[in-house]
Amino acid sequence: MTPQRSSSFSALFLLWLAGNGLRLTILAIPPVLALIILDLKLSGTEVGILNAIPVFLFALVAVPGSRLIARVGAVPALIIGLLIAAAGSALRGFASDPWLLYVTTIIMAAGIAVMQPSLPPTVRQWVPDRIGFATAVYTNGLLCGEIFPVAFAGVILSLLAGSWRASLVLWSIPLVVIAVVIFWFQPGGKGAPVSRPREWMPAWRDPLLWKVGIIMSAANQLYFCTNAFLPGYLLQTGRTDLIGPALTALNVGQLPASFILLAMASRWERKKWPLLAAVAIGLTGISGTLAFTGGWSVVTSAALVGFSCAITLTLVLALPALLIAPDDVPRMSAGVFTLGYGFAMIMSILGGIAWDISGKAIFAFLPVTLWLLPAVVLILITDFSRRRA
Repeated sequence: MTPQRSSSFSALFLLWLAGNGLRLTILAIPPVLALIILDLKLSGTEVGILNAIPVFLFALVAVPGSRLIARVGAVPALIIGLLIAAAGSALRGFASDPWLLYVTTIIMAAGIAVMQPSLPPTVRQWVPDRIGFATAVYTNGLLCGEIFPVAFAGVILSLLAGSWRASLVLWSIPLVVIAVVIFWFQPGGKGAPVSRPREWMPAWRDPLLWKVGIIMSAANQLYFCTNAFLPGYLLQTGRTDLIGPALTALNVGQLPASFILLAMASRWERKKWPLLAAVAIGLTGISGTLAFTGGWSVVTSAALVGFSCAITLTLVLALPALLIAPDDVPRMSAGVFTLGYGFAMIMSILGGIAWDISGKAIFAFLPVTLWLLPAVVLILITDFSRRRA
């Protein structure tokens, strides 16, 4: 293997590890949530707040994350974000009441919110000639980071005598390890030159920022709202036996999309039809999930939703580095994350309101489905073919 190829492989492996760090500590909660509810006596509302905190912080801290990147550079900001997230996750294991759990979750989510806008400029810095592929690599790491805590939950809990506190502390350790590995083995070494962009505030009047942000929000809200509302819908239709399989399919269904993009990302970047196809698959999946009550139909439809979200998210994450001048990538990415997660929160709230007003969980999916339509229009009218000076 030539030195250049070896360096490229190392950079891609580091990006994959960083992608894992985006989700490991977040998805460490669901497998032990029942234990937390029993121990801290959480109400349904308190559980809802706990689940909403990360998405809210992703939108709120993205711009301050861009400011940090402007001060210290993308890779140092990535390492700082990993360490903050690790500290917050470990501290959750010592929470003695819901409020302390909220505060430590905020710390953890703030670290991840810093990491997210740091990865697109890191991709451009480390792998400038394969941006689409490198984005697919770290997105694959993100999806694996969603699956690992769930897949190994039973083994870990048995080794830790069923302690949810020790489990959360344990899942913070990989983030520290990833931070140390990136620090020591980053391309160029510890003394690698640090690129600090001149500007950090997103250009909120830039139409391209809003277009990309809204397209990203379509995938985010479809994923998060399906996770939130599908169990309630299946409960009302008397199919509680499908809740576990459907949610598993929703998340595992993202992996095939990720592996496809590892092969096709460089060919599909800047093109409209893969994004349009992903939205169509998402609409098909959500329609099938609600229209059918048979076991395999619901599970298969939920998998299609996950597949759609993974395709859209991966292709959109690559757009700032592909369309914007290098110095503007961090602030553009921060703005995209703010809009992408902010609109997802709004759609989640509107879905909940629609559920409460109608009394039927199926109506929660009405705003979720309608929000996919502006994304289709924006994909059609946006020029992804050229880089802007």
